[in-house]
Amino acid sequence: MGIQKMSQVGLTDFDFSSNNQYIASSSMDKTVRVWELTKGDCIRVIYGVSSQLCIRFHPVNNNFLSVGNANKEITVFNFSTGRIIKKLVVDSEVTSMDHDHTGQLLFCGDAQGCIYSISMESHSGALSRSHRHRTTGKRKCPVTTVQYRSFSLLAGGPVLLTCTQDGNLSFFSVALEIQGYLTFRCSLKLAPRVHSIRASFCPLLSLEKGEYIVAGSEDSNVYFYDLAKPKHSCVNKLQGHRFPVVAVAWNHGENLLASSDLYGIVIVWKRAKTS
Repeated sequence: MGIQKMSQVGLTDFDFSSNNQYIASSSMDKTVRVWELTKGDCIRVIYGVSSQLCIRFHPVNNNFLSVGNANKEITVFNFSTGRIIKKLVVDSEVTSMDHDHTGQLLFCGDAQGCIYSISMESHSGALSRSHRHRTTGKRKCPVTTVQYRSFSLLAGGPVLLTCTQDGNLSFFSVALEIQGYLTFRCSLKLAPRVHSIRASFCPLLSLEKGEYIVAGSEDSNVYFYDLAKPKHSCVNKLQGHRFPVVAVAWNHGENLLASSDLYGIVIVWKRAKTS
């Protein structure tokens, strides 16, 4: 296991660039920061006017950073200059987001339990709303995770994973030909959370054996679950943090898992070699 620690006050989300050279992070202190992974140095700080709640590198144009904030805005920044390229306003605080593999769709979750499918132009960064969906939860809970996956054996095509603060994990099929229209497939119920804790698909385990996800927790551990099992039995646990783990993310080579806790400490876990 390799561990590298970086600090930022009130960290809310982070993402690896597709070339694995950088991590971009968002924060309650209204800043967006870009870190060079090998040195752990902060090489870019972008100041906003409200808390920055979620962040993603564009999968095709790594010069674009998509950021959701507490002012109901989705903002596309130019990573090199720090300037705003485009903005789109939705109905509530933007709490989570993810791109599809082409970069032409951006999926966002808000503080009222809604998911937006948004069309995005890869060259100009232009944004336009396509669909608005409700999560399966009865209460209007913030969506803490929105994650796209290009293929799933369970769905036979592209899928979207969502998690709400009340612990509800939902699994949707994605119709790319209808600008990201979602069809509900299944769900799992975890314990309700006090903090905004994120989950992620797990790429390290065989897809033939199940649909695995990894999630942070308030007991400071990182847990792995099988989404295909109704009782969401735990299949693995990582221990290393001292405080609630609020976010997890994989690098694009799928050999590194980054987790961050409530006090801004990031641990990068290296995949162990197996026979």
